[in-house]
Order: sequence, then structure tokens, then C-alpha cells
Amino acid sequence: MNQQPVAVTIAQLECAINHWRDRRPAADEDKPVLCAEARVLADVYGLLIYSGAPSVEYSTLNAMQRDALAAVLR
Repeated sequence: MNQQPVAVTIAQLECAINHWRDRRPAADEDKPVLCAEARVLADVYGLLIYSGAPSVEYSTLNAMQRDALAAVLR
């Protein structure tokens, strides 16, 4: 049984964003755009950077954010 983390660290978010950037790179190198999975995680990452927090409670993430993390944190 996979147990969900209590908190997700900024390092885990960065790793997940990089995973999605590698898996689904921008189609146009001149206009880089994050895929949907990386974008939803980047929103959380940015808020952590802004607030200076080292992690976020897993329970506060929305379904898209949890799904994007689940693919990486297995």
C-alpha cells in the first residue's frame, strides 16, 4: 500500500517539476511553456519560495497537484 506523505518538501517539488519538464518539454524552445503537471507544481513551489517555507502539507494540495506528484514520488 502506498502511503501519502504528510508534507512535501521544496526539494521534492523541484524534483517533480524537473521530471515533468524532461518528460514533456516545451514544443517551442523560443517560447518555453511548462506542461500542465509542471505548472500546477510550480504554483506551489513559487508560494513556498515567496513565504520561505520549507514544505507544504500534502493535504492542502489539490487533485491535479497530488496526481502530478504521485507520478514522481512513487
